[in-house]
Amino acid sequence: MTMDTDLATIGRQTVQATEELLKIAQLQPGQILVVGCSTSEVQGARIGSYGSEVVAARILTGLLRVCSWYQVSLAIQCCEHLNRALVVERPVAANHHLEEVTVIPVAKAGGALAAQAMREFAKPTVVEAISAHAGLDIGSTLIGMHIKRVAVPVRLTQKYIGEAYLTAARTRPKLIGGARAIYELG
Repeated sequence: MTMDTDLATIGRQTVQATEELLKIAQLQPGQILVVGCSTSEVQGARIGSYGSEVVAARILTGLLRVCSWYQVSLAIQCCEHLNRALVVERPVAANHHLEEVTVIPVAKAGGALAAQAMREFAKPTVVEAISAHAGLDIGSTLIGMHIKRVAVPVRLTQKYIGEAYLTAARTRPKLIGGARAIYELG
């Protein structure tokens, strides 16, 4: 396969997985999708070893396209070197009362996808933490700390983006009460 074909496949896989998750999760306009991604893993390399701006650009294009269709806000998780901070649009930070931090993600400290988001978002900013309504983890980057309780695994048709294993989750409100509690209206 040529890199162009690989990039086209990565783009299609990203769109397919994102759209399937957003349909299953039934996110409402303004809710947040968090995405963690290792472009190294997407290319079949060990996480953190072979980041790619080109792969990041293709993945981000797919994510932004689908999120715009559903009017869902996108949060891109940085790598462990930035303590898994997140790149969001400044209005998202304001609307969700998120604490901004001062840092500019780059490929070697933040990851290729976060660096790409800093370049492509209209008004990017970095926040320390978020409680997203759903998440995509491309290449086992560990996004769980940024998903609202209660996270529910979603088994997507698309199992990989490139060579990276794909994990997805949606959230639901906590079920409280006991044996007499009712969880659905009539």
